[in-house]
Amino acid sequence: MKLSQKALKAINNPVTRRRLMDGLDCTEFTISRYIQKNSDNLTKAAAMQVIREVTGWPDNEILEEAVIKIN
Repeated sequence: MKLSQKALKAINNPVTRRRLMDGLDCTEFTISRYIQKNSDNLTKAAAMQVIREVTGWPDNEILEEAVIKIN
């Protein structure tokens, strides 16, 4: 699962990155890399709690819709 582009833009600021650092217990460099690569680590419970608090958005605005490919 990945974050929506809207959510990535909303959390890509110094204050939110620091909150995510505390929640995920990692460095700012790591958080910046997670945002740049839209890492699944941003959908962990601790990160999602911070993102919900910061944005005030429901999960359907924070997360992108999953696309299921059928062969």
